[in-house]
Amino acid sequence: MSHNTFGHLFRVTTFGESHGVAIGCVVDGCPPLLPLDVADIQADLDRRKPGQSRFTTQRQEADIVKILSGVMAHPETGVQVTTGTPIALLIENTDQRSKDYSDIKDKFRPGHADFTYEAKYGLRDYRGGGRSSARETASRVAAGAIARKIVPGMTVRAALVQMGPHKIDRDNWDWDEVHNNPFFCPDKDKAAFFEGYLDGIRKSGSSIGAVIEVIAEGIPAGLGAPIYAKLDGDLAAALMSINAVKGVEIGDGFGAAELSGEDNADEMRMTNHGPSFLSNHAGGVLGGISTGQPVVARFAVKPTSSILAPRKTIDRAGVDTDILTKGRHDPCVGIRAVPVGEAMVACVMADHFLRHRGQVG
Repeated sequence: MSHNTFGHLFRVTTFGESHGVAIGCVVDGCPPLLPLDVADIQADLDRRKPGQSRFTTQRQEADIVKILSGVMAHPETGVQVTTGTPIALLIENTDQRSKDYSDIKDKFRPGHADFTYEAKYGLRDYRGGGRSSARETASRVAAGAIARKIVPGMTVRAALVQMGPHKIDRDNWDWDEVHNNPFFCPDKDKAAFFEGYLDGIRKSGSSIGAVIEVIAEGIPAGLGAPIYAKLDGDLAAALMSINAVKGVEIGDGFGAAELSGEDNADEMRMTNHGPSFLSNHAGGVLGGISTGQPVVARFAVKPTSSILAPRKTIDRAGVDTDILTKGRHDPCVGIRAVPVGEAMVACVMADHFLRHRGQVG
């Protein structure tokens, strides 16, 4: 299986399966002399790990990361820093229950990658999905923690802005509130509503989708390229690579189709601090190149396909049958996608920052 690496100068290769011994990644291209220790990475992993509330899968994984290479104590300061060599990260799997999947090992789960994996490779890992499991995203979050250190002054934050048909009130947006509820929701009132809403879905054995918004600030103007290395194109590809993501938009996205040219154009004025935009419908990217405004992206996460309701399917022999998926699953996988989205945007920004520096100095 190829295509497990993304990025050009900041390159991330992930490895491992949901029910294997461990997962992890190798980060290549990280500049030397950046302070980096386990705590920097663990903080982000702790936000993504399962079992933190009744609204996520109850699989209990500590997600303790180990740095295997690419760092050392600086001889003068004693601070652990990157060396410029590949950084290998390992996260052990400790709470697999492969037996939960024994009843469905010969059946294709509707909505999952079971059928397509078998069609492509001639076999599949039925124990939780193998590489197609959301478990793989822990490796991306670990890599994203490193990426955050590369672009000076960059901050990347994300929030859940919609669950099912229910959207937040943007007038209530409060970044501090994102850390105060289990949904990463910036609207306190809507977070309270989501508790009862998702409880009902969870108890019924069903699931629901969500929309996540990622905002990267402190991005300098000039990152990206006009044609085959568009910043928004790479962002879209990175976010679409996340498990269960079925749609991505930059800035106003599909909403821009409803605007006139006068409304959509981000007008400009010169200020004492340089050029300034009067709006940000473009989401911080014009012609594939960053404008210096916040880069804004949203992605839609489909409902978790593993649900308790019987579904029609076929087995490996091509016989019609029904399936009921047991095990421990997220009633809304979009919740834990919030730190994953942050990580992917951070990795893209780090890669483009290094590419820009390599081309123009």
